Amino acid sequence: MPSFDKILCPVDFDQNSILALKLASELARERNAALYLLHVVALPPGPEVALPFGKMEAAARTKLERLAKENIGGKIRYEIEIVMGDPGLEVLQVAKRLGADLIVMATHGRKGLSHLLLGSVAERVVRGAPCPVLTVKPGAPAGKSPRRAARAKQSG
Repeated sequence: MPSFDKILCPVDFDQNSILALKLASELARERNAALYLLHVVALPPGPEVALPFGKMEAAARTKLERLAKENIGGKIRYEIEIVMGDPGLEVLQVAKRLGADLIVMATHGRKGLSHLLLGSVAERVVRGAPCPVLTVKPGAPAGKSPRRAARAKQSG
């Protein structure tokens, strides 16, 4: 079984990323791993505009700290990171910089034209990641890691 010592969990604050956070924290607890919560403040398309990153970073940090307190047990080591840029690229760069062993992230389940226009951050991360990526689909059950789910199926 691979050793996951550093787990990266990108969070965009939608409901599905919170499910991914719950799964990532359970995996971190089982593996005694460090959990890195990442939020990428996306740059708007078009010419560069001076954005108040300091305010946006502070707001995102406050939200991530609240999510961490609500969804991560006190026995898990975690750190919060906020960066600005293209979400897919930034997730890959942070994963490489941290030496992440696993990325746990949500997908949005976009299809058709919205997928074509907006792309898929998860798809870009899966294709370029330096480590395994566990994706959580919209509506996936939360709170059961693959190991616990397997044990539940065996005992039931």
